[in-house]
Amino acid sequence: MKGLTVRWSLADAPAGVEEQLAAYVADTSHARFTGQDGLRFKTWRCRPGEWFEGCYVFASDEAREAFQEGFTRTAAESPGSQIIGSAPILIEECDIVAVAEGGSGFLAAGRY
Repeated sequence: MKGLTVRWSLADAPAGVEEQLAAYVADTSHARFTGQDGLRFKTWRCRPGEWFEGCYVFASDEAREAFQEGFTRTAAESPGSQIIGSAPILIEECDIVAVAEGGSGFLAAGRY
């Protein structure tokens, strides 16, 4: 499987940006990616005051390449960039070695 990481720095982002990002994910982004063709799953991660990122796992090289190409062209204007006030500092593909589901089960949710 093929992965992609997109990371924004929050070092110079406005106060309260983490809540704005969480609300955007819950209200808009989660639904956009749920059921997307070629995508196995997406995880949104944040270290307050440091960084915000999307981690994508795709079913194929082709699906990852198509998404990455389209996103890279418009990354500076993406909703995350607009909320944060800057473009991503990292757009990086990777190989997914394995995924394990824990004993408590997988829980897909728009917000934890």
